[in-house]
Amino acid sequence: MEIKKNSRRGFLEKSLYGGALALTGLPGMVLGKDLADSPVKNGVNTLKKIKPDKVLRSFPENMVWGYFGADVPAKISVKEGEIVEIHSISTSGVSREDPEAFFKENNLPLDDHAKELIDIINNVPPEPSGIRGHMLTGPVYIEGAMPGDSIEIRIHDVRLRSDYGVNHVRPGSRDDVPLEIKNQESFVYKYNKKRTSAEFLPGVEIPLKPFMGVMALSPPPETGRVSSIPPDFFGGNLDLKHLVKGTSLTLPVSVEGGLFTTGDAHGAQGNGEVSGTAIETSMILVAEFIIHKKSIQMPVAETPDHFIVFGLNPDLDEAMKQALQQSVVFIHEKLGFTYEEAMSISSTAVDFEVTQVVDRTEGVHGMIPKSIFTNKKFDYWYSS
Repeated sequence: MEIKKNSRRGFLEKSLYGGALALTGLPGMVLGKDLADSPVKNGVNTLKKIKPDKVLRSFPENMVWGYFGADVPAKISVKEGEIVEIHSISTSGVSREDPEAFFKENNLPLDDHAKELIDIINNVPPEPSGIRGHMLTGPVYIEGAMPGDSIEIRIHDVRLRSDYGVNHVRPGSRDDVPLEIKNQESFVYKYNKKRTSAEFLPGVEIPLKPFMGVMALSPPPETGRVSSIPPDFFGGNLDLKHLVKGTSLTLPVSVEGGLFTTGDAHGAQGNGEVSGTAIETSMILVAEFIIHKKSIQMPVAETPDHFIVFGLNPDLDEAMKQALQQSVVFIHEKLGFTYEEAMSISSTAVDFEVTQVVDRTEGVHGMIPKSIFTNKKFDYWYSS
């Protein structure tokens, strides 16, 4: 079913189509996959640091600059349930012409992380057609995943790789940037020794809550290569700040192996990401892939306390409508309430938050709290 993504009619058709099908499969308990059959290595009552089965380093040959595509060769193959460690690099704020200057100007060491970053800037080519986006690691081929399946990405850990992150402020970059913003500035946030907070200015410390801004499967082959900037039904630049350690994101599979790609790591971000960037940084994602032989049409996330549904559209109002529709259908189809009851619950208990307003396709997510359903038990794969 091909739909023009930027038309109102296309949005309505996609929403209605998604309403019937988008929630036929969901993570964990709701998906119906027996957790006992899933080789979880960091589950309940387990506090050990995970030893990965495979590692994908952020070397130039493993990077993709700015795009997703079914024709992008996989860099590593993993089995369902294997733990894979994926290294990401943020090139934010670093000049392509003189990358070493960034470290000298900001009194940062030319350590192994810096040398790896510089190597990537010097050796990873942009996409020939001119598509631009994030510096990404991947893709990862998940053995056994086929079109029509969904893949649950279980986030076992996200670890900071550097002692700093960068945020940018740019006047006139979008029509919603306040007119009072006159100067373009890049701010380097330096982390404390325990990497629990970032100092912006003396007396201003931002708690670090690291997450991956981009987690995507490949779009369908007929789509061709697409920029990593706007999110879509296959994931991508969702910028959902709640996807921290111990949460999961489930995405629809469009090509054999899924082809998972990640990057755009954030040390911290406010809902909205209103300057266009968060604390852009380099991180390690430790993840496990679970294949569900059930299709979905939109991303679904889960935390120990919430189910999360998404609305994605260039128009923020339409994104909100889609998020509400996804919430109502989820509560009806997966939790057993009438549509009218689900609408009431969505109004009285579900928090709809603006995910981001800066990625061409804007995002709204609905936070459905598990705690309000007192007659239901929700098993979950992770415990801290």
